[in-house]
Amino acid sequence: MSARLPSLNGLRAFEAAARHLSFTQAAAELNVTQTAISHQIRRLEEELGLRLFVRKNRALALTAKAKDYLPGVRAAFNDLRLATDRLLRKDNANVLTISTLASLAAKWLLPRLSTFQEAHPGIDVRITTSTGLVDFKSGDVDAAIRYGRGHWPGVRARWLMADELFPVCSPALLQGERPLRCPQDLARYTLLHSSGGYDDDWRLWLTAAGLPSDISKQRGLTFDLIFMTVQAAIDGIGVAMGRTSYVRDDIAKGRLVVPFKIALPADAGFYLVSPDAGEESPKLRLFRDWVVAAAQSKS
Repeated sequence: MSARLPSLNGLRAFEAAARHLSFTQAAAELNVTQTAISHQIRRLEEELGLRLFVRKNRALALTAKAKDYLPGVRAAFNDLRLATDRLLRKDNANVLTISTLASLAAKWLLPRLSTFQEAHPGIDVRITTSTGLVDFKSGDVDAAIRYGRGHWPGVRARWLMADELFPVCSPALLQGERPLRCPQDLARYTLLHSSGGYDDDWRLWLTAAGLPSDISKQRGLTFDLIFMTVQAAIDGIGVAMGRTSYVRDDIAKGRLVVPFKIALPADAGFYLVSPDAGEESPKLRLFRDWVVAAAQSKS
């Protein structure tokens, strides 16, 4: 028997409040009162049987379970919007649908997308997440961001950025009774792994660092998505193998630190993939120029 879906209004309130980390701003976006947002969030928490928000020094923060829940809720709303567009057969030259990897969307694309929207308010950007190469013949997606070597048949692939591999951890792990000071200390810590094509990252880095690769087989935790691995590192659960595009912002904001100076170049990178036939539409050309510049920027 499948679980009953929670209130749609509650999910909308949760997604908006989580995005703004503010009930007031969520209420303004959804055109309801702050009290209504509070009631919808409280009802959703009761339905789920867990807390979603906590207040810290007058600031709103997500609980650990809410952080795990949010990407799925956000993706579901995006899918609903796309399905509705297909149902109504909207042919809108101003709607731009981009497919990307869930972790890249959460940790790199979405935090930067507001600059594109501010520069081009007439383009309605839709983000959907998947891992497979897009079938552009369906007409549902205008372009995709994918990880690989760029050798995909029948598509146009434009280079965006490369990654480096290096361990990252919470600043708290550099303190305490047994601080993490040198690569050999990793044998005493929980290693955080990502599956889905990143399974070998720890072994490759340990080998490059001149350490026994067997350390990668010690007891640890494995997550399906990189952004979950990164969040576990932020929470101080262990040491993660970071990739530049996924951890750059967290390092800049002090949520993560790089304990060692050894970095290993990855053998692949991110590409913007679009249909090979015909000219680019104006909306795709604008997005391509923006995303290439964003990928080259150090900020």
